[in-house]
Amino acid sequence: MKVVGLIVEYNPLHNGHRYHFEQAMALTGAEACVIVMSGHFLQRGEPALVNKWARTRMALDMGVDLVFELPYVYSTQQAEIFAYGAVFLLNQLPFVTHLCFGSESGNLEELNTAARMLATESQSFKKTLKAKLKEGHPYAYAYGHALAAQLNKSDRVDAKTFAQPNNILGLHYLMALHQLKSTIQPVTIKRYKAHYHQQTLTDTHIASATSIRQALLETAVPDWEAIRPFVPSFTLDVLKEEYEAGRGLICWENFYSYLLYALLSHSARDLNRIYEMEEGIEHRLKACVLSSHSAKHLIEQVKTKRYTWNRIQRILVHTLTQCHKQDIENLSLQEGPAYLRLLGYSAKGRELLNRYKKELTIPLIANIRQAHPPMLDWDLKAARIYTLGYRSDIRAKEWKRELAQPPLRT
Repeated sequence: MKVVGLIVEYNPLHNGHRYHFEQAMALTGAEACVIVMSGHFLQRGEPALVNKWARTRMALDMGVDLVFELPYVYSTQQAEIFAYGAVFLLNQLPFVTHLCFGSESGNLEELNTAARMLATESQSFKKTLKAKLKEGHPYAYAYGHALAAQLNKSDRVDAKTFAQPNNILGLHYLMALHQLKSTIQPVTIKRYKAHYHQQTLTDTHIASATSIRQALLETAVPDWEAIRPFVPSFTLDVLKEEYEAGRGLICWENFYSYLLYALLSHSARDLNRIYEMEEGIEHRLKACVLSSHSAKHLIEQVKTKRYTWNRIQRILVHTLTQCHKQDIENLSLQEGPAYLRLLGYSAKGRELLNRYKKELTIPLIANIRQAHPPMLDWDLKAARIYTLGYRSDIRAKEWKRELAQPPLRT
């Protein structure tokens, strides 16, 4: 049996995602689909519009067979760590035969050539990276500069290709496959119509998740009709249910008061212990928070060429969760996620797990037990903090849900 794996956020699941799913199944000839999905906080450092259980329902309604959660300590990371964690989980599943991802280029050969060149990080690459870091550049800039310098040595690869976000993620998925010596076969689909960061609804059927969120959040009461053409009916139903239940729609503004408290109540020295808090950015945060009037305004004030919007958002997520540099170091992320957290399954998905569960080399977690891997504590903590964005009368019930909720099924 061919089984295709996808790495997703579904924030929210829209027509472009459904197109990707359908194309992935068709191109690979897969009979089943497995996804690794970010939890409550995402790779760009923002809270999800609705919680992971709601997005799991969307995925199952679309036809996905197994949904696994990418742990918090990987889902809120820069591209290479995010990609490594997600690919590692897919590689732990002996029945996954393909990995399908979207890219702006749609050129797997070019992406794979670059990935093979960089998978082991050649000595010249490491030398350039080290030199740029020594000059005081942030890691993302230094890595990008070293990447471009290395790729420019090949006439088979255009370094400009890797200025686009999905190409970058695709490159890191492929690098992870090489590093893990995985037998999973990669496939890429050219991104269709809407750009990743597009903020307006310009097509009649396909729109970016960013523009859909923007349309929903720009009015006091969500304009459901504005997004109806761009999302499957089941997505719209789930979004409405979550909103009416007081569990959405969630954005950074739901956490603004908690950010204020965290930044004002901690000294700069204490904030410096937060993961990704580097080069004195804690002083800039403490200064800007005094004149900010919203989470968006705070990020706009702090943002610089060296500190991108996404990096600041990730710093703020780690500030909310009080995730420290030492915490991440203790978890040894280079060894990969410590477990497979099952969020949902179909009958076919259950059959696959039952058939292959004895071949799994890391724990499969369907129900939370008292004894569990320390890495899972961060997922539980992130889930509790995420519920601070809910309506206040349902928070206590939702805190318990994270421990009691069994995987969803179709």
